Amino acid sequence: MENNFKTGYIALIGRPNVGKSTLMNQMIGQKIAITSCKPQTTRNKIMTVYTDEQCQMIFLDTPGIHETKNKLGEYMTKLAKNTLTEVDIVMWLVEPSTFIGAGEKSIIEDLKACRKPVILVINKIDTVSEDNLDRFEEAYRKEMDFAAVVKVAALKRKNIDGVMNTIREFLPVGPPFYDEDTLTDQPERQIVAEIIREKALRLMKDEVPHGIAVTIERMREREDKDLMDIEATIICERDSHKGIVIGKGGAMLKKIGSTARKDIEELVGVKVNLQLWVKVRKDWRDDKTQLKSFGYDVRGIN
Repeated sequence: MENNFKTGYIALIGRPNVGKSTLMNQMIGQKIAITSCKPQTTRNKIMTVYTDEQCQMIFLDTPGIHETKNKLGEYMTKLAKNTLTEVDIVMWLVEPSTFIGAGEKSIIEDLKACRKPVILVINKIDTVSEDNLDRFEEAYRKEMDFAAVVKVAALKRKNIDGVMNTIREFLPVGPPFYDEDTLTDQPERQIVAEIIREKALRLMKDEVPHGIAVTIERMREREDKDLMDIEATIICERDSHKGIVIGKGGAMLKKIGSTARKDIEELVGVKVNLQLWVKVRKDWRDDKTQLKSFGYDVRGIN
């Protein structure tokens, strides 16, 4: 290995729905974090690893920083802010705008306090005219001295190489922390659960709020190795939500299962027999005991 090999941890932070998970998936070249048009899709810190001959980038995708309305929201925002202390570089994703509101200003104060190189990433540049991009950059530069500014359209893969090259500039020299074939710290069961949740969010659009979770009850490959049985439960907060998730004659639940199955089969490499159920756990997002049962570390949450 070359003596000038670089390795570092990079946090992706920002407000909800600015494209953090999409950008991370594009940078590592594989879908790990789920995405949807709804804010607060990412609920946990997700680690992914990109390794080439010159460097190893360890990305930490975090939940969107937002005004919290329940214990789950409090957990998500605390997790995102705590990540700033664990990394070598911070990537702050924003949308193209000259408006910098109270939420962005709060993030700026956290970024100044962390004393790490901060790369400002202006995402979704395909949604605005190029003539305005310099104005957007200038507005943010007035608020903070960034190590670098990069403009991208993550969904369209525009300037992904530019982001990667900018990160390389600020990575510290050092050996890799993970084997070159390591891609993520997420257990396969967790990725499967998130795939199912993503499909539910996309298919139900505005009909059901973010009060759904997914648990994997059983995941086992058959002895002949050509089929995997997966049993999962979609958790919702209201009886009325349960009816929407199931749909008329079970149509919505079947659609969630069929669309999720395709991505799961690509992940596990075999055919999948996916069985879904729906259960109600009232107000689970504001119940520390239930949050803990879903794998959220709620220590320090009031």
